[in-house]
Amino acid sequence: MIRKEKEQAVLYDMGSRHGTELNGQRVEPHTPHKLQSFDIIKLARGMVVLHFSYLFADQTLEFEPISLTQQFHMLEELEAYSINWEKRECTVNGQRIVMSEKEYGFIKLLTDHTNQLVPFDEIKKTVWPERSQDAEGLPDVSMDELNALVYRIRKKYGKDTFMISAVRGSGYVLEKD
Repeated sequence: MIRKEKEQAVLYDMGSRHGTELNGQRVEPHTPHKLQSFDIIKLARGMVVLHFSYLFADQTLEFEPISLTQQFHMLEELEAYSINWEKRECTVNGQRIVMSEKEYGFIKLLTDHTNQLVPFDEIKKTVWPERSQDAEGLPDVSMDELNALVYRIRKKYGKDTFMISAVRGSGYVLEKD
């Protein structure tokens, strides 16, 4: 975030996953950093580069284009995986991995609710619709089965591919910037 404070532009990193750089130095999150003309601000590991200036808009500054090779490598770092929902496959670091029906249902549900808690009951209804229902009308799925599915996903796709966090006693959250 850049905001005006007492006639001065001030930069704040709002706790982003990849951090913010000011003139090549990573800034401390949630700490004000006064900006000067010609400061260089890098976001998303250099994917976005801003040249800051107090000069009027009718004056021109020189910008340095990022080479296509640099852009490709930065995109690879930022997006270590991609999902083809129609083919039900995930590509992780260039390797195609076919998703099982349960993996697909679970990952799709969490992706559709990114950064939101998905309760256990909703996961059971979505991922195991074919199961007989218990007295409460929920599919008969044990917590051991659900935890085993999450374990298999982390193992198969890599524990850092999908940032799945368990919320004790409640459900799961897929965390993504």
